[in-house]
Amino acid sequence: QVHLVESGGGLVQPGGSLRLSCVASGSSFSIYNMGWYRQAPGKQRELVAGITPGRNTNYADSVKGRFTISRDNAKNTVYLQMYSLKPEDTAIYYCNAQLAMHDYWGQGTQVTVSS
Repeated sequence: QVHLVESGGGLVQPGGSLRLSCVASGSSFSIYNMGWYRQAPGKQRELVAGITPGRNTNYADSVKGRFTISRDNAKNTVYLQMYSLKPEDTAIYYCNAQLAMHDYWGQGTQVTVSS
């Protein structure tokens, strides 16, 4: 069982930056695939970025070059560094942990990009 807690969301102006954090409880964090997803009002949840245990990463085309996912296995934490934020990045951001048939979600953190 893995419990995920996100933090770091908030209100930011266009062009600004935020760093999201997701702390995982439980053991074996280092062997989980970790990801950040987001869901905007009226839209489906979408993958933003993912990172494997070997630190291979993948990104949605819409965030490539602006967002960076990383993980600190010693702290059981995955991060999403977001730069050059746009109003269309406004959404609830969710942390996800996957291992085989196990799939865990955090409760989400709101990111609002607005002037």
